[in-house]
Amino acid sequence: MIEQIGIVGAGTMGNGIAQVCAAAGLSVTMTDISEAALAKGISVVTGSLERLVNKQKMTDADRQAALKRIATTTDSAKLANCDLVIEAATENEDLKIKILKDLCTKLRPSALLATNTSSISITKLAAATDRPDRFIGMHFFNPVPLMALLELIRGLQTSDDTHAKAAEFAKRIGKVAVTAKNSPGFAVNRILCPMINEAIFALQEGIATAEDLDAGMKLGCNHPIGPLALADMIGLDTMLSVMEVFYEGFNDPKYRPAPLLKEMVAAGHLGRKTGQGFYSYGK
Repeated sequence: MIEQIGIVGAGTMGNGIAQVCAAAGLSVTMTDISEAALAKGISVVTGSLERLVNKQKMTDADRQAALKRIATTTDSAKLANCDLVIEAATENEDLKIKILKDLCTKLRPSALLATNTSSISITKLAAATDRPDRFIGMHFFNPVPLMALLELIRGLQTSDDTHAKAAEFAKRIGKVAVTAKNSPGFAVNRILCPMINEAIFALQEGIATAEDLDAGMKLGCNHPIGPLALADMIGLDTMLSVMEVFYEGFNDPKYRPAPLLKEMVAAGHLGRKTGQGFYSYGK
């Protein structure tokens, strides 16, 4: 039974995962490299829970109880008693492997280990651990508290028992799980990211303005948000990383990142998090 959750990374994805786990009654220990990052993460969770109370989707007592279930630390050794640890660091393969190897020296042999990657090979990450059969991909979607989906990705080594426990965990925290095999982009991003990349090509070629491209997809295809606005939300650096994984993984030119995407990242225009992407956000 999974009751104690460890989360590595207090950023957007990490604090969102912490919130949904704590709200579901699970005990959470969230780690990061600095107290400042942890404080920022808790601040985001606090604000998010307060909004739920204001919308009458949560009682104030439940809000307080959820916050009390989240402990923070810069010492990964404090994750030793966790049943499941979810790595939610930056989408960088070398960094993830370094974190996972370190975690393996701290965790109980029976603990499950998961990564919140959106594109990196689960099989390759699993091979870097001491428990490849108890390793699985858990791809949460941003914003985690609002998005219902949890994509579970099985590496070649992932056992049936690990997958079953991950699916039960998804249900416990109120997510709907879909399962994908290990392949660049898995299932959802395999479809989504090339679509966004194509929208960037269309903008680059002057087919239409950013506003018109997004309006076209919202009003003509019933998408809740346009692809360029979504790219800004995801982060253009993350989008570029994903497309590079596709390009290298499939060795197929149809996945080449749009030159404009590369230019935007080189300029530091990464979307909402920097205040400037395909749109300006007033930062």
